[in-house]
Amino acid sequence: QVQLVESGGGLVQAGGSLRLSCAASGRTFSSYTMGWFRQAPGKEREFVAAIRWSGGSTYYADSVKGRFTISRDNAKNTLYLQMNSLKPEDTAVYYCAADPRVILVSIRGAYAYWGQGTQVTVSS
Repeated sequence: QVQLVESGGGLVQAGGSLRLSCAASGRTFSSYTMGWFRQAPGKEREFVAAIRWSGGSTYYADSVKGRFTISRDNAKNTLYLQMNSLKPEDTAVYYCAADPRVILVSIRGAYAYWGQGTQVTVSS
């Protein structure tokens, strides 16, 4: 079992930056693939970024590539999402997700464990 708690969301102006964190409980965090998803009002939850257990492989949605960076610190059981050059269309609730057996990292159903989400609002 893994429990996930996101933090770091808030209100920021367009062009600004935020860093989201996801604290995970459980001794097997280091063996899990971790992902970030987001859900805007009236829209489906969509893939943002993912990282394999070793941190050696990262994946991004085209909409955030070059602006967002996913990373993890296995010693601290923490996942991060550094978001730069934020745009109003990045406004959403951001969720972290985890699973030990993910093959297709962009598929929401591939993750068994989810956090409660943190709100990110980007004003124009």
